[in-house]
Amino acid sequence: MKQELEILLPPEVAFDEFARYEAILRQAGLRPGEADFVHLRKRSIDARGRQPLVRLRADVYRGAPPAELFGPWFRYPGVAQARRTVLVVGAGPAGLFAALRCIELGLKPVVLERGKDVRARRRDLAALNKEQTVDPDSNYCFGEGGAGTYSDGKLYTRATKRGDVGRVLRRLVQHGATPDILVDAHPHIGTNKLPAVVQALREAITGAGGEVRFGARVTDFILENNRLRGVVLADGAALTADATVLATGHSARDIYELLHRRGVLIEAKPFALGVRVEHPQELIDRAQYRRPARGLLPAASYALVQQTEVQGRQRGVFSFCMCPGGFIVPAATAPGEVVVNGMSPSRRDSRFANSGIVAAVELEDLDVAQHGALAGLRFQQALEQRACQAAGGTQRAPAQLLGDFLKNKPSIQLLETSYQPGLVPVRMDDVLGAPLAERLRQGFASFGRKIPGYATNAAQIVGVESRTSSPVRIPRDQHTLQHPVVRGLFPCGEGAGYAGGIVSAAMDGERVAEAVAALLD
Repeated sequence: MKQELEILLPPEVAFDEFARYEAILRQAGLRPGEADFVHLRKRSIDARGRQPLVRLRADVYRGAPPAELFGPWFRYPGVAQARRTVLVVGAGPAGLFAALRCIELGLKPVVLERGKDVRARRRDLAALNKEQTVDPDSNYCFGEGGAGTYSDGKLYTRATKRGDVGRVLRRLVQHGATPDILVDAHPHIGTNKLPAVVQALREAITGAGGEVRFGARVTDFILENNRLRGVVLADGAALTADATVLATGHSARDIYELLHRRGVLIEAKPFALGVRVEHPQELIDRAQYRRPARGLLPAASYALVQQTEVQGRQRGVFSFCMCPGGFIVPAATAPGEVVVNGMSPSRRDSRFANSGIVAAVELEDLDVAQHGALAGLRFQQALEQRACQAAGGTQRAPAQLLGDFLKNKPSIQLLETSYQPGLVPVRMDDVLGAPLAERLRQGFASFGRKIPGYATNAAQIVGVESRTSSPVRIPRDQHTLQHPVVRGLFPCGEGAGYAGGIVSAAMDGERVAEAVAALLD
């Protein structure tokens, strides 16, 4: 027999395993020993009252619990001699999960990653932070695990209708992620722990007979009569396969350029861009919890949104990829541009909180007449190049105190920051342009009314946050998930415009792999 219940507990009880167990049994009307198993299903922080509480959902079993609570774990058959081969371009979450699902379905994946494995990649990130040297193939966006590996590791998604979220989380746990991600309302692995998980996913692929090749940047497609037969790599190698999954991530601009040059149909799509805002974490904790977090409670986060109107056009301004207890990192993928992103380690114990604050960019905001499908990409590039020039041509980032930005006055000095390359005081209007700057001002003014102390000179904004999602969509048939014109091409994940984060990209990778298997059956 199963009894479902929901209970609110103080943090000191909720995070103490024995005390939590006793409290759940009391709620169920049982004494210790009268339950055979307690399954914690969901855990979230409820900070609406005077004191923050932890909301738990649990199932109490009298009798043996169902076996599915403990699995199923994933079994990978050997595919080294499989009859069908699939090229998977990109080793981010979409590509890795597509490859694993291919293996489950009896297909041999060959994963092509332009960057390096997680260990070698770490050295290039150190050079980017300390020496401000950008490697176009190995950075915070490119390399094993994609942009998520060294940028944060948040696993929350609203895309629950696109696939089985629980399946993705269970696969991550099987490969080394903390089981807490199966319970927490906003699961998070942390940038310090994700590399080991990503490496384990890769080892599962190679252990089953699949291949993963690093330093394998695609420079051309092998196209015959509107069919993609394979790809050409930077070293001149030509690889062919029965199908190609294109899962290159939202920053692979050379792939968009290649598709456009080769006449493969792509489309401009809406996206969002803006800045990172950085606060002392204690300010956010006190605003959300009305007290410091003090160990038991996780570093507080927030989610904010405001509708704005500039020049007669309404656009949303919203927080994006909020990183409590985190760091701002340089996410440029080429010299001559400055891009910032956020990350949090698993403990979220930095003194800083940061979040993207971005405004929606619609097609009517872009010069589609001149740039066509690449209009959003060109818009991004121009903003990132202005940011680099304004801050002196290195990876130092332009910044302004938030209170000064709201008053449209220059900042003489800036605050301490988590951004290692350093900040340069700049009037952010000169980087963002008047319409975008005005939208952000309206948004920040609204957010300051919602969170005490938020919109003051206790915070600073850092530019630019421009890689929120792909500015290009690679179209695909809604049923077969194949490109509508080029057969054998399966656009996938964030880079194709069909996902927005680790979990949604992983789910899309699995869906695409299933579509490939159905076509090749």
